[in-house]
Amino acid sequence: MLDRANPDVTERVARIVRRMLDKRAIARAAGPDDDLRDAGLASLDIVNLMLAVETEFDVKIPEREMTPANFRSIARIAELVRGLA
Repeated sequence: MLDRANPDVTERVARIVRRMLDKRAIARAAGPDDDLRDAGLASLDIVNLMLAVETEFDVKIPEREMTPANFRSIARIAELVRGLA
């Protein structure tokens, strides 16, 4: 279960994103505020990212929160996850 006080949420999200980028053979690194679409993730990748985040943090992302804005960057995803705990 997610501990909201845990400061490594952003790092855990960053690891998920790095794995996805590696899987797609995208060499570009993504910083916390970089747009993940600009980094090379496509719409299907974003859906898979949502699923990976749910699994990693043992949370259920409400349908209303499954928006492109909430999955635009590592920092935004980390903020969303913290809000779900």
